[in-house]
Amino acid sequence: MWPLYWDAKEGKVWMEIAELDADLLYVTSLAAGLGSNDVGLDRSKLTGTRVVRFERVGPRVLMVQPNLDYRAESDNPAERLAVADAFAASVVWAFDVAAETGGRVLVDATPFVVRDAQGVAQTLKGTGQGSFSLDAKRSALVPTMLKAFPQNSETEARPTFASSSPGSEVRSVAADAEAVTVRVRHSLVALPDDGYTPRAFHPASGYFAMSYADYAAPIGEDLTQRLITRHRLECAAPPDASGTCDAADPIVYYLDPGTPEPVRSALLDGARWWADAFEAAGFRNGYRVDSVDPLDVRYSTIQWVHRSTRGWSYGASVVDPRTGEILKGHVSLGSLRVRQDYLIAEGLLSPYVGANVDGFSSEASDPMLQLALARLRQLSAHEVGHTIGLAHNFAGSTQDRSTVMDYPAPLVTLVDGELDLSDAYGVGVGEWDVQAVRYGYAHDAGIPAQVLRENRERGLRYLSDTDARPTGAATPVGALWDNGTDAAQALRDQMAIRRNALDRFGEAAIRTGRPLATLEEALVPLYLGHRYQVDAAAHLVGGVSYAYVERGDGSQRMAPVDAAAQNDALDALLSTVTPDALALPASVRGLIPPRPPGYWGTRELFDGRTGLTFDPVAPAETGAALTFGYLLDATRATRLAYQPALDASLPSFADVLGRTTATIGSGAQADDAYHADLRRSVWTEWTRALMELSSNTRAAATVRATTDAHLAQLATDLSTGDDHARWLSNRITRYLARDYAPD
Repeated sequence: MWPLYWDAKEGKVWMEIAELDADLLYVTSLAAGLGSNDVGLDRSKLTGTRVVRFERVGPRVLMVQPNLDYRAESDNPAERLAVADAFAASVVWAFDVAAETGGRVLVDATPFVVRDAQGVAQTLKGTGQGSFSLDAKRSALVPTMLKAFPQNSETEARPTFASSSPGSEVRSVAADAEAVTVRVRHSLVALPDDGYTPRAFHPASGYFAMSYADYAAPIGEDLTQRLITRHRLECAAPPDASGTCDAADPIVYYLDPGTPEPVRSALLDGARWWADAFEAAGFRNGYRVDSVDPLDVRYSTIQWVHRSTRGWSYGASVVDPRTGEILKGHVSLGSLRVRQDYLIAEGLLSPYVGANVDGFSSEASDPMLQLALARLRQLSAHEVGHTIGLAHNFAGSTQDRSTVMDYPAPLVTLVDGELDLSDAYGVGVGEWDVQAVRYGYAHDAGIPAQVLRENRERGLRYLSDTDARPTGAATPVGALWDNGTDAAQALRDQMAIRRNALDRFGEAAIRTGRPLATLEEALVPLYLGHRYQVDAAAHLVGGVSYAYVERGDGSQRMAPVDAAAQNDALDALLSTVTPDALALPASVRGLIPPRPPGYWGTRELFDGRTGLTFDPVAPAETGAALTFGYLLDATRATRLAYQPALDASLPSFADVLGRTTATIGSGAQADDAYHADLRRSVWTEWTRALMELSSNTRAAATVRATTDAHLAQLATDLSTGDDHARWLSNRITRYLARDYAPD
């Protein structure tokens, strides 16, 4: 598209610019990354897509980025110019013209390509990894990656960043932490033609939105225009009588050839689930997964990304900033996810017994592998969903797996006292997914409004990140990694499954020949396997039911969760902090030895207080802090404080404090010394959480006042107890008597 010429003698790349003053897309990405999830410089990471144009000014060619955030969608050129001149554009780069023939100019693109286009130094500094700077002498082009396709041209560089004091994350992954070399790819992409028809965003549609300010919008209408992001999908010929047509240019995905089996087949299976949704939207063969060159902008990609620690998978896109048209989907799947899912299943099943003590003879007979692959199929479909424009829908788990755009926890059940993982993850896209694809891709312009009506009639719910992620989230139907329509009952079910697995946990959780100390790796996700269901149940306490509604659409209105459901959820939450719930079996407490040389500790283990030996109380501290952290979130506490004014039957914040203290203080006589230690640990975490809330300026004044009053009463009640109770009483007294600091 933009011819590139490699000058091996000078180590330069020359670029020919044949067309000036024409818009194009400019995208950068990391072809080779750092390998640290915490830093975030992952292989294949994309930056935002920019529209740019080449403008000739005397001996230079400027790469100019117009400001598309502010526009005038008008037929009047003067009106468009008035807005364009009101908001600053940006000159991305200036090239010196080296030669010119017939209106075509040749520029040296080397400095443009060999630079910190991805903001690597800034990212390293921002994540606490030290001050790095680009070392020009150790940076160069990658001549084998100079490529031209029909719609895009690709260049690549190997910039090296130097530092004399690199951070711990860099030291853990780089070959030489003082010289970090990555690869940065630059893509110049032809803009699509004007045949694409943008589709309006609706908050209940389930799509990502792109927006801009249109200063030509009629007065009285919204200045901000919102469009969904989606691929272009058109009929090759008019639809048949059923409303279905063959796609003129199908959406095609490419799977990274570096993905090993059986993972590769699982990812292909999951990615292909979307074909059914596009069929429902009226397109035969509108979507498929093939093998092509991953650099070609005509094809979307699914890449298998390696990091030193577990991390998120991503679904990103190259999007035309003018219209929201997706030109290329870009899925990055973290390779350690499959190993973590396998580990979770090992902890649940403790499967290495009898003939399987050294592992399983085949993939089909390995229940951990089957669970992990089932999760990968769902993950592949989930991330592809993002790249076709869909946002998260965390209400799906409450509606019989209505969407792959939720975060699914493995659905484990108890059957005759045994754990059953046969239905751990769903298969195929759900009802919501089909409806969402119809909204975004159906060729009939009347379908989007019809889909929204159908969703309301069917009761299909949609709640995304801003509603589900906060610790103090209020929605009873939107949570991450949860299961079931009744969050409180699902928490009780999860606790029963957890106890069943803990009581059987032992040497059989690891294969013969592995150090016994590595049992802790399998114990951690098992012990904390209820944490997300705790979050979901906490949503009910002080919770509010609502949806994304518009005036006149007939949707449900906001209403508090009823008192019975709130109290039931509180009971379920408090059941997770009893000594019996937090206790490890005696067989486990004495089983895990100190870690041997070569198997050093990681952040995936419990933070103990007993040195090299396993701390049997540390898991309980973590578990109690987990529940109290959700229960005493400042926003949840404030809603609890206010809600009795709306309905006197609803529990108040003071009610929650009183019931919690009564629960953790009941049964003063513990079963044994270990359970007594657990009770003391819970009391310590409870008083710590109360003092943290008391000093939290995000909480309402009435919440902080009620918390202080409760602490004062606790100090009195504990002052006549045992040594630990008196110690807590003294801590509270000193806290309440601290010097006043205005906030």
